[in-house]
Amino acid sequence: MKQRSVLVVLFGGVQSLDVSGPMEVFAGASRFPGVSYELRTASLDGAPVRCSSGLTLVPDGTLADAPVPDLLLVPGGAGTRTPDPELVRWLRTHAPQARDLVSVCTGALLLAEAGQLDGHRVTTHWSVCETLARAYPAVRVDPDPIFVRDGRLATSAGVTAGIDLALALVEEEHGRDVALDVARRLVVFLRRPGNQAQFSAQLTAQTAVRAPLREVQHWITEHPDADLSVEALAARARLSPRHFARAFQAETGLTPGRYVERVRLEQARRLLEDTADGVTGISRASGYGTPEAMRRAFVKALGTAPAEYRRRFRSQPVTT
Repeated sequence: MKQRSVLVVLFGGVQSLDVSGPMEVFAGASRFPGVSYELRTASLDGAPVRCSSGLTLVPDGTLADAPVPDLLLVPGGAGTRTPDPELVRWLRTHAPQARDLVSVCTGALLLAEAGQLDGHRVTTHWSVCETLARAYPAVRVDPDPIFVRDGRLATSAGVTAGIDLALALVEEEHGRDVALDVARRLVVFLRRPGNQAQFSAQLTAQTAVRAPLREVQHWITEHPDADLSVEALAARARLSPRHFARAFQAETGLTPGRYVERVRLEQARRLLEDTADGVTGISRASGYGTPEAMRRAFVKALGTAPAEYRRRFRSQPVTT
């Protein structure tokens, strides 16, 4: 049995779930025969660190004494906003030695400051994507996915996305059955692909202030297969199409068309994951009308076709 070493970097202001989430995944996988992750935490001086939540974590030792790991994991948290220069220097020197380099949430800011993200496609928490892109122009920031794998580098979005990424790494190394068992024990899903958007349409968009527009938002969610043209939606809100379109975007941050696209994509994705319905029926129920229209939407938004999406993330057999 080959043991895989994992070193998690600790620092003041770290987000505790960025640390514990992935570690629980790796520890859970180690219960399987032939799977072993040696988990170690370390801070600069080996002293306990206070997390952003107030929780105190006691590291296993100092970074200086830590052996080169197979996987180096850099979590996020408030402490990444004003990084310790000594920690950045350590990362600049030692991060290239690890076989795999992983960041969770705003841990990407530390790796960027240490020059480890230049030339790579990465993601991070939605709230700092713009900051990361502006401060480090050599880094290709993708604000949409929950995690991104680019060669030996893997980066994830906020908090629980670190669990998704860790499960993906376990699946990559030890297969789907191991990762699925870990996910079940943690009562999380093993079906969120890395290129899934960080937000649902309802969370991405603001809730409209005016009741008629809020009611239209709810109608769209409940009836993705209905006529959701601007004209039809405007009639429901008792507004002219032009007034409706302007007001909807002003209050939600999305055009009606963009909002409808996201709702329909989510509906189709859920049906592919959670039902055995055929693709033709799902395309109709989601408002696409035809499988080809749904395929184009999936490729554009998720970079994969519905059939491939279902193959990887469905939860039950598919009927013909």
